[in-house]
Amino acid sequence: MPHQEEYSEQLYTEDMLLLKVKQAIKESGMPEVSIAPGYGRMLTMLVAMSRSTRILEIGALGGYSGICLCRGLRNGGRLTSLELKAEYAELAGRHLEEAGFGEAVEYKLGPALDSLKLLEAEGRTFDFFFIDADKENYPNYLEYAIKLASPGAVIAGDNIFLRGRTLNTEKNGPAVQAMRRFNEMIASDERLTSTLLPAYDGLALAIVK
Repeated sequence: MPHQEEYSEQLYTEDMLLLKVKQAIKESGMPEVSIAPGYGRMLTMLVAMSRSTRILEIGALGGYSGICLCRGLRNGGRLTSLELKAEYAELAGRHLEEAGFGEAVEYKLGPALDSLKLLEAEGRTFDFFFIDADKENYPNYLEYAIKLASPGAVIAGDNIFLRGRTLNTEKNGPAVQAMRRFNEMIASDERLTSTLLPAYDGLALAIVK
């Protein structure tokens, strides 16, 4: 009997562009940790439904999530993507270009916290945030997202279960502790309306009040 995620994916035609992105990530020796296809489709829908025009992505990897986000953008919308590694941003940029979104994306290289400080100093605000980077800084990224949010902005955070480690009381490394703190923050912060989705590796969703 297929697992529920396998069943749901079987209902969809495989997205050849996104499969190509995943293959390029694998061939480049990069971590194969792109967002799950079902959640990628949901990002597209959430961006479209929220009519977001300014998206901030923390963690570009190979561009899989960037394509999903940009697919929901209206004309004139823009994705700002923060990426630590230049080679990752370069690969992501090539894939976004191939997908037809080359003019809609800008990459900022270096530690995300440094880029976030600059964005705050510039007075930039965003309608949609996607967090999928180093797990130990998730609580910091959440605080910055709230600071940089326009009213009603959407925040999404991927991998909140860390392949089961978040739920395992015997696992207490820095990333696990940070993710538990992130999940608790997003669930209890009075500035947010939120929920946690348990499929795949978990996705946190919040709206900034």
